[in-house]
Amino acid sequence: MHARLMKPKKIALWAAVGGATVATSLVLLLRLQHWRPRVIVLQGAVIRSSVDPRRELPISGALITVSDDEAYATTISGARGYFKVKFRERVWPDETVHLDFRRAGYKQLEMTLKIGLHVNPHHLYIAAMRPVATPLALVPAHPVTVSDIRIRYTVDYRTAKNIGSIARMFEAVNQSGVPCKGSSPCSPNGFWKASRGSLTLDAGAGNIFRNVRASCIAGPCPFTRIDSRGFAHGGKIIVASALDWSDTATFLVEAEVFHETIASRVRKSYPVIYGRELHFTTPPTAEGVSIEAEIGGTQIVFPLGANLYMNWTVCNSRMSVNRYTIYQCALKPGYIF
Repeated sequence: MHARLMKPKKIALWAAVGGATVATSLVLLLRLQHWRPRVIVLQGAVIRSSVDPRRELPISGALITVSDDEAYATTISGARGYFKVKFRERVWPDETVHLDFRRAGYKQLEMTLKIGLHVNPHHLYIAAMRPVATPLALVPAHPVTVSDIRIRYTVDYRTAKNIGSIARMFEAVNQSGVPCKGSSPCSPNGFWKASRGSLTLDAGAGNIFRNVRASCIAGPCPFTRIDSRGFAHGGKIIVASALDWSDTATFLVEAEVFHETIASRVRKSYPVIYGRELHFTTPPTAEGVSIEAEIGGTQIVFPLGANLYMNWTVCNSRMSVNRYTIYQCALKPGYIF
């Protein structure tokens, strides 16, 4: 009796074990099918580490490496510190991926990421790199004072000067009362034969027409229509035309003539000074950028050449999204603001 009772229990136990094994296999199979090898994209920005957010400047030219135990990919941070790297190797659930940041003048920075099912592909990684400590330079007993700093540059713009005016007449020759019979041009209602007259004017090299006016001054003006599309906005060459569906009409075209030239205007601005650094920007059209400053009591103009070299400061520049140039200058040892 006891043996008979044990046999169904064993059968149930083995059935449960088998069912669990099958279920586990199915789960693993489904997970393997769901999680396929993929490409991950990591993006973010590299900045200088500082407790003061105003000193967290973008770092360009940083080498970024993403790797696992088998492969790696690299990229370089752009002018604004932005980076985007695609890791084209196979990354599986719970695998560890390493991000490595290197830049001359900064300490190496490493990040370790866990790539799983719930990883956010839009996550932004901010790499704050610490500057390498440099030996303190000897500060002279009497440092040179830099003061009264101004930024100077020129901007080219187009200007126009009124050099005269012009008045010309033209005619639209036509005969009144002639049926149109479908031969273009016709009157607006299609009944009468019409004709067109036109006048083309050239303002000459470097000149443009402005304030152009056209009017009917003689003949059956109520039965005419002036086409202003060829002169409404002025320009170097203008065309005035008119439609006449009665007798011959006369039209007058008047305009002012302007001579266009390129002129330069000097503009000045003041930088923002924070600690031992100054910051300023210039518009995309700025030319001949220079810094005016009083150095040790003497007013001096320092043109910013291609290498941005000055004996009292170290400057660098980068381009913003809207094409403004962003400058940052740090004082050299021996100088104070």
